[in-house]
Amino acid sequence: MHNNFNKNILLLKDVIIEEIQHYQDYSEIRISMPVRTHTCPQCGSVTEKIHDYRFQIIKDITFLNKPLRLNYRKRRYKCQRCHKRFYEKNNFVGHYQRMTGRLIATVVERLRSNFSMASIARDFGVSTCTVTRIFDLVSYKLNDLPEVLSIDEFKGTTDKGKYHCILVDPIQSKVLDVLDRRSLDFLLKYFSRFKNRDKVRHIVIDMWQPYKLAIHKLFPQAQIVIDRFHYVRNCIWALEKVRKNLQKSLPYAKAKFLKNCKRLLLTHSGKLNSDGKIRLANILLFDDKLRLAYILKEKFMEFVRSKDVAAASDKLEQWLQLVHAYKIPEFFYLAKTITKWKEEILNSFSVPYSNACVEGFNNKIKVLKRNAYGYRKFSRFRNRILHCCS
Repeated sequence: MHNNFNKNILLLKDVIIEEIQHYQDYSEIRISMPVRTHTCPQCGSVTEKIHDYRFQIIKDITFLNKPLRLNYRKRRYKCQRCHKRFYEKNNFVGHYQRMTGRLIATVVERLRSNFSMASIARDFGVSTCTVTRIFDLVSYKLNDLPEVLSIDEFKGTTDKGKYHCILVDPIQSKVLDVLDRRSLDFLLKYFSRFKNRDKVRHIVIDMWQPYKLAIHKLFPQAQIVIDRFHYVRNCIWALEKVRKNLQKSLPYAKAKFLKNCKRLLLTHSGKLNSDGKIRLANILLFDDKLRLAYILKEKFMEFVRSKDVAAASDKLEQWLQLVHAYKIPEFFYLAKTITKWKEEILNSFSVPYSNACVEGFNNKIKVLKRNAYGYRKFSRFRNRILHCCS
C-alpha cells in the first residue's frame, strides 16, 4: 500500500520503490521494474531469463524543492535462442539517456519564461550545457504568412550582426519569425519562398526604405501602414532638439530649469492643470523658436488624433504649411520624412493595426537578452524568442 502511495505521489508508473534517501543537496529514490516477459529485439523470441543487473543514476524533476535522482536497478535479459543480451523496457527514460522524459519536458517548458539557462540549470540540478543541448533540439519554421503582418527591428548583437528583424501577427499577437538581417536583398530572398503572399492584405512597418521596396515588389496587393509610434517619436525628437539647442545658450540656472521642464513640454496641453499651464507659459517666454516649435508639436498631435483619413489629410497639409511658414530647421527634416511617407502614414488612419504588440515583444526580448548577458549564437537566440513569444 505504501509503495502504491509513493508511486502516485511521484507519478512513477509500473515501478517498485525500494528506498528513499534525503541528502542536503538532493533526494535519491532507488527503484526497479517488475520481472516481465520481454521480446528479443534481434530474433523476436520471448524470454524471461535475467542475465545480470546494473545501476543507473537518472536525474528527475525536483522533489521537495531539491533535485531528485533515481537510482535505477535495471535488468539485462538474455535470449535463450540467439543469446542476445538487452535491457528491459521502461517508460520514464530513453535509450542512452541520463534524464527522465518528464525532466526534459519540464526544462523545455521552463524555457518559455524569461529565466536564463543558467538559472534553470541550477533549479533542476543539471549543467547549463545540458539545458542548452536540450533546447537546441527545439526548432521553429514559418510556412504561411497571415493577412496582417507587422515588421520591426531590434538590437540583438549576435554573430549575425547588430540589428535583427522580427515578424509578428498583430491580430493573434504572436511572433512568427526572427530574421538575422533586414537588408533589401535578404528580405526579397526570404519572402519570395512563401506561396501565399497574395493572402497578405496589410503590412505594418516603420519608415525603413528596404521594407517598402520589398513589399512593392513581392506584395503588390498589400497596403503599407506606418506605425504611429514612429512618426510621433520623430516629432518629439524635433522638439527635443530645439530645447537642447536653446539649453546650451542659456545660463546654468535657466538651462537646468528648462531641462527639468522636459516632461511639461511633451505633455498635451489639454492634460495640464492650471499650475502646469502657468509654468508652461513661463517656459515658452524663454525663446520664440521654442514657442513656435511647441505649437508645431501640438498641431502635429492634433493631426495624430484625427478620426478618419480625410480629417488627417487636411490637418497634415495645414501642419506642413506651418512648418514652411515658421522655418524651424529641426522640423524641416521631419516634414521631409512625413511628405516622403505621406500615403503610408495616412493609411494608419484607415485600419486599426499598429506595431504596439511588437514593441511589447521587443521589451521581452530585451529582458531575455539582459538575463542571459547577451546571446552569441543567432540561431539559439531566435529559437528562444520564438519559444517564449509564439
